[in-house]
Amino acid sequence: VQLVESGGGLVQPGGSLRLSCAASGLSFSNYHMRWYRQAPGKEREWVAHISSAAGAGSTYYVDSVKGRFTISRDNAKNTVYLQMNSLKPEDTAVYFCNAFYSVNNYWGQGTQVTVSS
Repeated sequence: VQLVESGGGLVQPGGSLRLSCAASGLSFSNYHMRWYRQAPGKEREWVAHISSAAGAGSTYYVDSVKGRFTISRDNAKNTVYLQMNSLKPEDTAVYFCNAFYSVNNYWGQGTQVTVSS
């Protein structure tokens, strides 16, 4: 199983980025997908969740990103996305993709997002 994140980078406050996570080696549509982030010196934090096809693709967000971030998935492409708008300096972190289903739990290597002027 492999999860590969991409799309991170440096952006000014108020800007946007779209992260992607391409999955391989698993039945992607069966898996719930999540984005987490970890800022320097802080614990890893859950950011967003999208349910599997069986869960009707329901979405959930941590309060700090509601209205600014949108998680989505394309089961045909085995890819989950995180559209991030109105970015703030406090969104700076390494963002990780996570796939879980039953006892299976997989992580990507992370992509750096830096919000700074």
